[in-house]
Amino acid sequence: MRKTNTTHGKIRQLFIILFPLLITQLSLYAMSFFDIMMSGRYSTADVAGVSIGSSLWMPIYSGLGGILLAIPPIISQLIGAKDIKKVPFNIIQAIYLALAIGVAITIIGFILLNPILSMMNLEPAVEQVAHSFLVGLGYGILPLFVFNVLRSFMDGLGQTRISMLITLSALPINITFNYFLIYGKFGFPELGGVGSGYATAITYWLIFIIALIVVVKVEPFASYRVFKRFYRLSLKSWKTLLVIGLPIGFSIFFETSIFAAVTLFMSSYDTITIASHQIAMNFASFLYMAPLSISMGLTIVVAFEVGAKRYSDAREYSKIGISIAVILSLICSLVIFFLREQVASIYTDDQVVIKLTTHFLIYAIFFQISDAFQAPIQGILRGYKDVNFTFFMSLVSYWVIGLPFGYTLANFTDLGPFGYWIGLISGLAIGAIGLLGRLLYLQKVKYPSTQKSV
Repeated sequence: MRKTNTTHGKIRQLFIILFPLLITQLSLYAMSFFDIMMSGRYSTADVAGVSIGSSLWMPIYSGLGGILLAIPPIISQLIGAKDIKKVPFNIIQAIYLALAIGVAITIIGFILLNPILSMMNLEPAVEQVAHSFLVGLGYGILPLFVFNVLRSFMDGLGQTRISMLITLSALPINITFNYFLIYGKFGFPELGGVGSGYATAITYWLIFIIALIVVVKVEPFASYRVFKRFYRLSLKSWKTLLVIGLPIGFSIFFETSIFAAVTLFMSSYDTITIASHQIAMNFASFLYMAPLSISMGLTIVVAFEVGAKRYSDAREYSKIGISIAVILSLICSLVIFFLREQVASIYTDDQVVIKLTTHFLIYAIFFQISDAFQAPIQGILRGYKDVNFTFFMSLVSYWVIGLPFGYTLANFTDLGPFGYWIGLISGLAIGAIGLLGRLLYLQKVKYPSTQKSV
């Protein structure tokens, strides 16, 4: 990264960082997309089971993995302040923390998985697929979390193209092993949707190994000599990571777990409704990768400018990023509206599921518009290391407003399952308004653009 003096230069630098992040996020989420889509080609029970398994896994992974999103702003601010000697120590401490998180998830999952699935009162075939899918995926948890640290290190240096290339390699690996293990090709066992869980675990291991080799062997990462020295575990460093990371993680957890909660409530409906809801939600979440990538890119560039105390540049990046997100959201909304039947048919051949999915996809349009504001603003606030308000707004907008409102509409009106979507949309919109107010206050009071830069 470098200092830019013009709006054109800022747009160019943001896109240089943003585009690889977008490809990376689309590739990561495409793994879930192909898990569900390829399972849907196997059977309706398999797509429902894999969808539920993914819905339970994603908030846990996103929330606890979100703690590690403290790394890019820490690294970017160190680089902006030209304090690069502290970088290797911070990366190693983050790896220790990632391993601790992975072990904790594995232990807790072993204890709670069966009770949670039993509580959902699923059809036996769907419950069995969901359980075995998560068991298979669990073998890849530890390498996944360490990979996230290494990827955050790359992104924090502004080298998002490298992490993009590594993650792109994961997609064909995942699709290939899905094909082998779901359908039992080339001598592999035919596991149905369960096979996608094991395929995902294999993929996590392979991209971790690739990332590790890159950090050790490839410049500019090798010059930091991250693994050349042994560092003792530092609780003080963990505290620094957790002070920033925990609010980020909880914020993401509140946002993603709300969808798992809705899936839990949706389990009272039939398998057709569950499958249709999950397909529409999966595609909406796939499109969310665009504003999420913009959010991550803004964290990097804003943190870099804040580290150098160039607050006016940080504000200009904020305006550029939000504008790009809004434009993209309008394009995505048009895609959903005019091609919703074609989108549904990607996932399944079942005409009943396709018809119901097209109705759910209409509501997904409103997700795109709200996400265009709230996701980039979250990234900007993280660049300032201002994370507590985002945590608070996620709790209030989703769990205090969105879910209760959605439950009321679903159970006490004729809207049925669509009521949950309206509740989520309402919570998302309120969250976006609250975050915008926080950003305007922060940039006006705490980081005024009139302050001199260095």
